[in-house]
Amino acid sequence: MTHAHLPSSGHGASHHHPHAHDASHGHTHAHDASHSHPQGADDQAEILDLDAEVLAEHIAALVSWLPARTAPRAIVDLGCGTGAGTFALLDRFPEARVTAVDSSAAHLQRLREKACARGVEGRVRTVQADLDLTDWPDLGTPDLVWASASMHHMRHPDHALREVHGLLAPGGLFAVVELAGFPRFLPENAPEDRPGPEDRPGLEERCHTAGERFHTEHVPHRGADWGPMLTGAGFTLDGERTITVDIEASRDDRIGAYALGGLRRIRRGVAEVLPPEDLAALDRLLDTDGPHSILRRTDLGVRTERTVWAARREG
Repeated sequence: MTHAHLPSSGHGASHHHPHAHDASHGHTHAHDASHSHPQGADDQAEILDLDAEVLAEHIAALVSWLPARTAPRAIVDLGCGTGAGTFALLDRFPEARVTAVDSSAAHLQRLREKACARGVEGRVRTVQADLDLTDWPDLGTPDLVWASASMHHMRHPDHALREVHGLLAPGGLFAVVELAGFPRFLPENAPEDRPGPEDRPGLEERCHTAGERFHTEHVPHRGADWGPMLTGAGFTLDGERTITVDIEASRDDRIGAYALGGLRRIRRGVAEVLPPEDLAALDRLLDTDGPHSILRRTDLGVRTERTVWAARREG
């Protein structure tokens, strides 16, 4: 069972990266020496795909809320990843075409393959670009620009906001979506696989707390209130909504895979700062061949929030 709440306001933070697409909302090492899992575009793409599948209903709810005055015909998806937002927008606006922008050629290729499989390849244009560069490629004059968890990763978001304001059609809408950290999957008393201090409750939350130290230093715009930043760039704020994701415990294999991929990525950022007993407990969860593997659990859920700011270029 899922719950989707749309209160009048809220604050969120984080998801697709315009440069490296770190689905765990920060930069990670390319290689985990303890588990020898190479971390490449395929691993990142898998997590993005699982995110899109597991949270499809919630992404659709955010898209449906957008206060578009008329149905947009030209849309730009900034930091599109493997296309979660792109396809939600195509579904919501059947007359629209989407320009999907990302710096990862592999993610764009995956997006194109999905578009072909869905029969919408004629409605999708992909552009490979680093949005931190001064000169942006020609993205046309869109009616709607969508940026899901990409803005906070930019070194100079003020520059990006001004660029978007300049390319939007008069009256066009800019939607900035952020995630309130990476989702939580485990119950609060986890892992508690066996008695002993090495399996004390609250492991997942301690991992996230350790990761926050990294994010504060390396991703300073994570968790930003985009409202004032948007108005400072010349936009008129047209609404703000938060959607609460609360998918209760289930046996959905996709949630298990999503949790496994997410916690593996988090491990890379916290391995050096977690207490040894917590690292050992986390490694037992991540050992897919072991008796305590996260894939064997039947109590996994998904808990997070996503916030969207809708801002308009008047004129």
